[in-house]
Amino acid sequence: MCLGHLIKLAGLSACFAFWALSAQAQNFSALARIDSATSAITNAGNDNVLVALQLSQGVPFRVFTLSRPDRLVIDFREVDWTGLDSRTLLQSHKIVGVRFGGYRPGWSRLVAQMGQPMAVADVAMTIAPETEAANLSLLLRPASRAVYDAAAGALFDPRWDLPPDTLDPPRRDKASRRLVVMLDPGHGGIDPGAENRGIKEADLMLLLARELKDTLLRTGDYDVLLTREADVFVSLEDRVRLAHQRGADVFISLHADALAHGVAHGARIFTLSDAASDAASAALAERHDRLDILSGIDLNGADDVVTDVLLDLARLETAPRARALAQSVLAGIENATGDLYKLPLQQAAFSVLKAADIPSILVEAGFLSTDQDLDNLIDPLWRAGFIAGLRDGLAAWVISDRAEATLRRR
Repeated sequence: MCLGHLIKLAGLSACFAFWALSAQAQNFSALARIDSATSAITNAGNDNVLVALQLSQGVPFRVFTLSRPDRLVIDFREVDWTGLDSRTLLQSHKIVGVRFGGYRPGWSRLVAQMGQPMAVADVAMTIAPETEAANLSLLLRPASRAVYDAAAGALFDPRWDLPPDTLDPPRRDKASRRLVVMLDPGHGGIDPGAENRGIKEADLMLLLARELKDTLLRTGDYDVLLTREADVFVSLEDRVRLAHQRGADVFISLHADALAHGVAHGARIFTLSDAASDAASAALAERHDRLDILSGIDLNGADDVVTDVLLDLARLETAPRARALAQSVLAGIENATGDLYKLPLQQAAFSVLKAADIPSILVEAGFLSTDQDLDNLIDPLWRAGFIAGLRDGLAAWVISDRAEATLRRR
């Protein structure tokens, strides 16, 4: 709905997904730049909150809210957030945190975590005829818990979301084909991961994944896929779904941890377990899941009991294979670089490792919070040695796993 240069959706008693599309909006294209000097989230009187974002041009957008925690999500096609600082953007005590960044290729996201339930009362995007600059104005108004929860939730839209799983990929004779390896560079887009000295974990892990992919492809023994090829956000659930959709035989998630206090050094590998190796491992897994939530993921759907039982049965066979994979890769890394954490093999309930029928490991290549590890990770020669260790460990595991498979079939 459009009146001249105004795109407006007003009188919304509850927040739901919508598209700002009009005769003019349909011509919106390319990248809008955020004006950090004139964009702000402020108090607006009567306990309301005003979100005002100044853009270099109009772009299609949608708005919705999510529960537990209460979040406002605004998706754009697309916005360059360069120069925007969350500390200057956020000027209302009713919003307890804000994140922004890439979401899908060609799409951007802003997530504001609310301190209380607030419904979208008014939304308008105005376009200046002379400059084509756009102002997105969104008013949040306090709402009851019942009203808020009834309206919360992202609607499925094929323009924004991956398609749901349908049938399992066809089963093939794995002894007669190249192994399919799914590499998962952690974080990305709106979720940069750990940061130190201006270096983001998401960027480093994408670089590491690309280099590892090239190394594995050169052996001729693998088909290699990545869960993301650019600095975009991919949810933990979608990473596992991608592995299933592409028929992956192995799933390797790549990360670099950071400690708020203390110093730690070296690589470690996690396998899936409901019981974490220690409190720090449990906290790390919880932090990974929380980053997914704060990036605007709706986790209200839950597996039913029958599905959980079937998945547990599948994991009975997969878990020993994943542990053997982790041990083999650790041996390869130790031979190549010698840079292992004091307790290199650990367990935790990482959501990204929950593919029931795919041996999955999470590799923490080092600690970004430790200067020695960060220096290693940004050094191409060190990464080459680390990658060689991963390659050799994977190759050794493939040989032993295929031998074990032959014994299991007898």
